Amino acid sequence: MLVLLWLAGLVLVPNLTMLDFALRPNLPATQLGGPKDGYSFDNFLYLWNHPSHGWIFLKTIWSSALVTVLTFLICYPLAYWLGQVSTPRQTSALLVLLTVPYLMNEVLRGLAWYIILAFDGPLNAALVHLGLLSEPVRWYGDGGVLAGMAYAYLLFMLLPIYNSVSTLDHAQIDAARDLGAGTLRIHRRVVLPHAKVGIATGCVFTFMLAAGSYMAPALLGAPGSRWFTQLIYDWFFESGNWNRGAAYGVTLLVLCLVAVLGMLRLFQVNLTSAVK
Repeated sequence: MLVLLWLAGLVLVPNLTMLDFALRPNLPATQLGGPKDGYSFDNFLYLWNHPSHGWIFLKTIWSSALVTVLTFLICYPLAYWLGQVSTPRQTSALLVLLTVPYLMNEVLRGLAWYIILAFDGPLNAALVHLGLLSEPVRWYGDGGVLAGMAYAYLLFMLLPIYNSVSTLDHAQIDAARDLGAGTLRIHRRVVLPHAKVGIATGCVFTFMLAAGSYMAPALLGAPGSRWFTQLIYDWFFESGNWNRGAAYGVTLLVLCLVAVLGMLRLFQVNLTSAVK
């Protein structure tokens, strides 16, 4: 019963309220409830009729998928090492080292990346010193946003995969190797199928967080590097058009849900298993 109340109060009611705002026009307080205050799809059609906003929306979805893939490529080898190769002491030490930075506020971690990617920052200084660059370059823009988000959501990918991989009996890996299977085939036929629930969970978490991120694009994005969440923010707090901002938010929510269900279907994992 308490779970249902929690879902209703924190999930169902806010989203239904946002949908109600999205389907109604932005009117002065004196006209609310009047003849002009009716339901329509005008706020959603506004996105369709402005191709620049549509491209920003598609870029956000595509970039979120890219962040998810990048984070998986980084985390899967590390999760396998933690779950099957490292000693308990090594596992504990590395998990502490990975977790400590996340005790800081997300804004502070974003500012840290801002300093790292700065024109006179340590990244440019190191690359110039090593001779990989002849002069500093500006890293801000979509590349900086992707790097910042991949770091910000690293643990959301790593921990679910690690939890799945750590439950795999190492004897199965040894048996596959004794039967002549190479490393790639062992991962493809043994490890990945066993860890698919953790992989699906990590991908869902990472994609949803990346698609809804505002801090990383605001801090690390170039002036022309717009993110869909920034458009939603502008409608709510700059233009004061909550109805259109709600329509953009509902659109992002629906596409994220479609993407999540697609990933669960791809990994052949049901929603109950993914959220355990």
